[in-house]
Amino acid sequence: MYYLPSVIMTIIKTTSLFLFLTLIGCSEQAADTTKLENSQELSINNIKQHIKTLASDEFEGRGPLTAGEVKTIGYLTKQYQAFGLSGAYNDKYLQPVKMAKVTADQNMQLTIGELTFSAGKDFTARTEQLQSVIDVRNSDVVYVGYGINAPEYNWNDYKNLDVTGKTVVVLVNDPGFATQDDSLFTGNAMTYYGRWTYKYEEAARQGAAAVLIVHETAPAAYPWSVVESSNTGTKYTLIDDTNNTSKLPVMGWLHLEATERLFNAANLNYQQLKQQALNADFKALPLNVKANLAFKNEVSHAKSHNVVAQLTGSELPDEYVVISAHWDHFGTKQTDSGPKIYNGAVDNASGTAATLEIARVMSKIHQQTPFKRSIIFANFTAEETGLIGSEEFASGAVIPTKQMVGLLNIDGMNVLDATDYVLQYGKGLSEMEDYLAKAAKAQGRTVKMDPRPQNGLFFRSDHFSLSKQGVPSLLFMSLGDTDPDYITHKYHKEADDYSTDWSLGGVEQDSQLIINIATQLANSNDWPKWKAESDFKTKREQDKR
Repeated sequence: MYYLPSVIMTIIKTTSLFLFLTLIGCSEQAADTTKLENSQELSINNIKQHIKTLASDEFEGRGPLTAGEVKTIGYLTKQYQAFGLSGAYNDKYLQPVKMAKVTADQNMQLTIGELTFSAGKDFTARTEQLQSVIDVRNSDVVYVGYGINAPEYNWNDYKNLDVTGKTVVVLVNDPGFATQDDSLFTGNAMTYYGRWTYKYEEAARQGAAAVLIVHETAPAAYPWSVVESSNTGTKYTLIDDTNNTSKLPVMGWLHLEATERLFNAANLNYQQLKQQALNADFKALPLNVKANLAFKNEVSHAKSHNVVAQLTGSELPDEYVVISAHWDHFGTKQTDSGPKIYNGAVDNASGTAATLEIARVMSKIHQQTPFKRSIIFANFTAEETGLIGSEEFASGAVIPTKQMVGLLNIDGMNVLDATDYVLQYGKGLSEMEDYLAKAAKAQGRTVKMDPRPQNGLFFRSDHFSLSKQGVPSLLFMSLGDTDPDYITHKYHKEADDYSTDWSLGGVEQDSQLIINIATQLANSNDWPKWKAESDFKTKREQDKR
């Protein structure tokens, strides 16, 4: 799951490594594995073997753009070939994902009016524009509340406002969380409008030069230390035809104490203005000061890979059900005490292993009774550094998103015993939830709603890249739900290793659940619809016209 990672994998010297990947990565070489069971039934032994292999030190933490990537994509390719699946990207198993690596020089200083703010301590700033220098000068500063433009909620913080070239200060999350009022947005459950990614996207559409998101721990769901560590290192981004000039020049965060200093200097009360922003008739407020910020960037280009394989449908081959999981984790970090390998056994070797075993079983079924629709199995790169692989997949280079019936995405499975429930992320979003409820009932299980809806997990994994393009999706995730110790001591840490104590009962039952849902979709003419009014629903309806 993409969670503003505090650890970014150590990249071996980039020039030689990228050349290495160019020459070797695309050759689709594969690692050897022990012989797997080959029945039509799900095999815990197979799943165990895949997790052990993918989460072994030999795979070096599966960091994108490392030797660990070469081993990982080779291993996955070999498995799909052995199962009889074909390559889904121009008959190949590897979809190239061209990325830029952008590292902002932290010797930067933000001045607003007479105030000076220190990088890391008071603010963070970065960019996805591929520019060697970002320079914002004499930019008017405007407080725009939550920075949300949501017609379905009759809410527009940018109404009658021109922020072209300006620096906007916005609140994190959305008004529903602040009020806990279920009638306002979705109450405690975060909407996409509450995600920091949305704040940047909307401000870019509005023409802003910079965004400073006010950090508060409760609505952000993580402390300032996570913001600082995650935005002061190397970041990755896809590359468009304009070198990302349409992206926001400055993507920033502002510490709460720094925010209060800024508002006090403008003779304004931040806490009062935060309350005022909870009203739909809130009007943006100029702070009557200028912002100045400049910083240098190191920019280089690289190529990673998604692994994509398919079973071709017998009657509707141009309609696709997609089953996915990201293959990457944080690789190996060099420390004073030696290398530390972040093997990511649960997150997400478990999900990747499940896609392999699901593919094997569904291929067996397909050989006997072909599915009407096609099924694509996608293992995405660079989820942990910004959903990059899935975003590339969503661009339509493999298949157009309008041909995707629905997506089932796995991001961290229950590696312990089976449960009598399955988690659902998001509520009342799409008819995919109805498929989940039906399949769970057939297993004698109930549907349990996300216990932490305020964290917005639905918007933080690869399926969301497809949802934004109108594809109804389900997220299967059990990070810490059955193992309370996991989030505190293992999640995104070196300790996320394979354990022989795992029963994998949860992986088995959820894998079968996914097979059941995918089979229903692949053998029907149904196109699951979005329920809630949203840009996702609008995009789907436009595509289906």
